[in-house]
Amino acid sequence: MKYIPLLIIVALAISSCSSNKAQSWLAQQTSAKNLKPKVYADVNLNEFKKQYAANPKIWDEAFQFMQNHNLQELAPGKYPIDGDEVFASVTEVVDKPFVETKWESHRKYIDLQYVISGKEKIGEASFENQKVTRPYDAPKDVANYEIDGGKFYTADSTTFYLFFPATTHRPNIKVNDEKVKKLVVKIKVS
Repeated sequence: MKYIPLLIIVALAISSCSSNKAQSWLAQQTSAKNLKPKVYADVNLNEFKKQYAANPKIWDEAFQFMQNHNLQELAPGKYPIDGDEVFASVTEVVDKPFVETKWESHRKYIDLQYVISGKEKIGEASFENQKVTRPYDAPKDVANYEIDGGKFYTADSTTFYLFFPATTHRPNIKVNDEKVKKLVVKIKVS
């Protein structure tokens, strides 16, 4: 029992180290140096580096879009950035109760999700212990799942989340009754 607090401290240190590595690496990318929100601590840094290296132009365009626009003032709608390589959408809605949301994954695009104002819960999980509830729909680039477990985050304006094809995510989960203004940037998988 006396080792449990030590294990908690070690786990927090490892998590902080991982987050610091991702944030340090991201800060070295010219287009992201002045990016205010931080990348979330559990990002798959190896996949992030791999995807960024494969096509830095579209990642730079995504980060520049976030920096060069007053996101608070952007109206809900779709925003072209670079054709079908990278584009954005802004929504402003009251999120749904947990039972009305779904686990999803994409094959063609990486989701960069950023809550501009308000708060929402976002889940992330691997494909282990999953059951397909809606097969992959190529035109919509989405499949849905029933998954036991996962890790959940309370997303706010301090952090952005990246969801690669190797994981599922469950966005838009209501935290309270406030409107949530959100930016989702779709970045083509390289």
